[in-house]
Amino acid sequence: MNGMEHLDNKVVWITGASSGIGKALAAECALKGAQVVLSARRLDELEKVRNSLQNSERHISVAMDITDESQVRHAYEQVLKEKGRIDWLINNAGLSQRALIADTTMQTERAIMEIDYFSQVFLTKLVLPTFLAQKSGRIAFVSSVAGLLGTQYRATYSAAKAAIHMWANSLRAEVAQEGVKVSVIFPGFVKTNVSFNALNGAGKPQAHQDDAIETGLDADAFAQQTVSALIKGDEYIVIGGRKEKLGVLVSRLSPTTLYKMIRKMKVK
Repeated sequence: MNGMEHLDNKVVWITGASSGIGKALAAECALKGAQVVLSARRLDELEKVRNSLQNSERHISVAMDITDESQVRHAYEQVLKEKGRIDWLINNAGLSQRALIADTTMQTERAIMEIDYFSQVFLTKLVLPTFLAQKSGRIAFVSSVAGLLGTQYRATYSAAKAAIHMWANSLRAEVAQEGVKVSVIFPGFVKTNVSFNALNGAGKPQAHQDDAIETGLDADAFAQQTVSALIKGDEYIVIGGRKEKLGVLVSRLSPTTLYKMIRKMKVK
């Protein structure tokens, strides 16, 4: 397969798998022959997703609160007990933000960083010994185009997504000789319920859809492109519309131009 990976019978653990991007990624991995491990807080929602997957009996639901370290440890033990190995870990669980910096409490700042950065770090460090022992596997992180650009109303979210990107870069360098691969995915606007759940400055869900998300890329199309890129072995995966891809390109070529563009953007 020209060095490409495949997913036949591979064990793929996806966090934040009960809806949105995680659910779409689970469906695509199942279609490609993977044994999918679905994780999120609510077992009933995970079971709905599992039952919708191709060959549903091959997949398992493992409920956990990603910010509760004892629950995460227990989930990890359960996955190893039932599947014996982990081939891909997709760190997808996350929480967005829609608030100006001046209106965001420190409690909200910490809550977003806890879910979007520290919990990803903890789970990855927990699972890493299994990958190192296998001398194989791929760890993927769902960052965001916001983590590359930094826009209004998303300061903490952008910061957390940028932080996990840099942490992943360091991890990739450290495990490169051990057969473990690391990928970072940067979604642009994808049509999910992410903006309904995004926190306002007081730490409460925004509870309404953004225009940009509403007209974003279909979640299934996003999942197809993402899984295809991961199978190819891509490490830096930007998936979104022309506007987001242009922003990423300008961020590399001329940060000053990008900053001027962002000031004029309508991103709320």
